[in-house]
Amino acid sequence: MPYDDELSFNFLTPTKVIFRPGATEEARIEIRSLGGERTLILTDEGIVRAGLAERVKESLGDLCVGLFSEIPQDSGVHVVNEVAKLARSLKVDSLVSLGGGSVIDTAKGLAVLLKEGGNLADYQGMQMLDRPQTLHICIPTTAGTGSEVTFAAVVKDHDRGRKDLLFDYHLAPNVAILDPHMVTGLPPRITAFTGMDALTHAVEAVHALQRNPIADGLALQAIRLIATYLHRSVKNGDDLLARGQMQIAATMAGMAFTNAMVGLVHAMAHSLGARFGVPHGLANAILLPHGMRFNMAACADQYALVAEAMGVGKPETSDDESAEEAVKSIEELNRKIGLPGRLREVDVPREGLKDCAELSLSDGAIVYNPRPVFEAEEVLEVYEAAW
Repeated sequence: MPYDDELSFNFLTPTKVIFRPGATEEARIEIRSLGGERTLILTDEGIVRAGLAERVKESLGDLCVGLFSEIPQDSGVHVVNEVAKLARSLKVDSLVSLGGGSVIDTAKGLAVLLKEGGNLADYQGMQMLDRPQTLHICIPTTAGTGSEVTFAAVVKDHDRGRKDLLFDYHLAPNVAILDPHMVTGLPPRITAFTGMDALTHAVEAVHALQRNPIADGLALQAIRLIATYLHRSVKNGDDLLARGQMQIAATMAGMAFTNAMVGLVHAMAHSLGARFGVPHGLANAILLPHGMRFNMAACADQYALVAEAMGVGKPETSDDESAEEAVKSIEELNRKIGLPGRLREVDVPREGLKDCAELSLSDGAIVYNPRPVFEAEEVLEVYEAAW
């Protein structure tokens, strides 16, 4: 649906973005400029083994008072609560998150607990905070989540088997440092599905109910970059240009969707992650074409823009035809970068789909889907198509 003279929206992007090869060395300057004096690095064991954490530690110098590396791929509320005890004992006033979405979201949760106290569950929901949180600088080691510029943190409650969403303008990190050297060692498969995570953010931002022209511009340029550089990044991890352009694409998509929101695909992917541990980007990659086909009648004109951005749109074709070309192009990109096309290929049991469908209805992302979803049976049909 085209915009009309009743268009009204808010757009916010408070995070400073620094991009250049070697930009990690600027972490100390940024912390000091914002008043930080005692900094905790949050990361994971793989990044420590790769030597990336030591680089950041060296760049921070005497500002670094500790390093916490026990953050799993699917971090949880219990992890945030645990690291909060360490941070308080070290009198931390600033955080550097070095990692992918799980690490960054853990740091976002920690930033809240250090400022507000309590437990993370106390702040689940929308706009629960009324002041800036603990100083937080992100150095992403993947190009996908966009979490370095978003207002959201998704943290798993392992006891309840669900993912909790915190969404608040005060969750946005202060600075995002995009250094292509930090992602050159990312394995091809992870490069592939984190890149498709970024693509899903961009596509859903284009069709979400809170879409707006500024978010559209960011999302569509992100799609162009991903269509050009994702395969190159997967094929050759040392391609510094492709790696950097994918970082930029992921950040642009993050800026877009944190303002425009996402939709059904994200709700379904969150549920698969909560119930069966499917990595978020991989779930998005499999579900995106099926979610687009479900939504096509409601937003074929937006998908025609996606087709154009991916280089497969043609002026002489109808919106419906262009939308279908966009879907086929995304399916082809999945195949080209070696990702599975079916949920059964990632060990999701068919008998678990109904439970995931019911869980998806309570996910906040589904509210912004362009085609209203009211029944679990509708979601189940999309899961079945993807299975």
